[in-house]
Amino acid sequence: MGAPPPAVRAGRPTVLGLTGRQWMVAALAVGCCYLLTTGIAMTGAWTTLNREPTNAELQVAANKEVARRWQAWPADRIFPGRIPYSPAGDHSEYASRTGIVPDTGCAQAVDEEIAVTITRHGCRAVLRATYVDQLQGVVITVGVVAFPDPWKADRAYKELPGSQGPGEARTVRPALHAAGFPGTASARFTDEARQDRTIDRGGPYVVLTTSGQADGRPASVIKRERPGEPFAPAPQLAHAIARSLSAKALPDCDDPEWEC
Repeated sequence: MGAPPPAVRAGRPTVLGLTGRQWMVAALAVGCCYLLTTGIAMTGAWTTLNREPTNAELQVAANKEVARRWQAWPADRIFPGRIPYSPAGDHSEYASRTGIVPDTGCAQAVDEEIAVTITRHGCRAVLRATYVDQLQGVVITVGVVAFPDPWKADRAYKELPGSQGPGEARTVRPALHAAGFPGTASARFTDEARQDRTIDRGGPYVVLTTSGQADGRPASVIKRERPGEPFAPAPQLAHAIARSLSAKALPDCDDPEWEC
């Protein structure tokens, strides 16, 4: 018989032609490679988790925070108890909040024509609150329409009816639904009393207003305009609320409120 094959010579088994010692060396080499690869991966992950966020990442985080404010902010932050405005002249007066509507449904807050438009563009909610001017003669309901992003809000804004112009019918349709609160100066404000409407936008929010007189008289009986632009505070309130909701804050990635 000839010499035994190398794999079994001298009673030393091997695997794929390697001796036991050679196999151990190979296994150690492979193990070291795995450890090195794992170490590199862990180092990369640690570096990613502990590096400063990029400007692009901060911008994304800021946009997300703004888009969540309608849910994250308390209602009295969205609708402050008092908002300054400037009537005719240089002095300032304050509109006072009479109540906040608990319902946030999109279709329930506006006339049907508006509901169709805002729903088509992804309306998430409509938040409403009502204010009276300093003399408590004018009532203004403000509605914040929340959209998923500024682009959808802008498309809806461009399709919605704008401010009530001179000479238009006094019964304002389509518009935000009026919200009167019992026991306050806004108690008599109903849809029939709506005489004016405005629209503004900030970031992913469109802000609507509808206004009327505190005595609740139907708009249909108004024969002539009251002097001095009585509903001038409405667009100022809307702008103040839109600006507050859409102003981007500096992200704080250590705060759980932010998503960096």
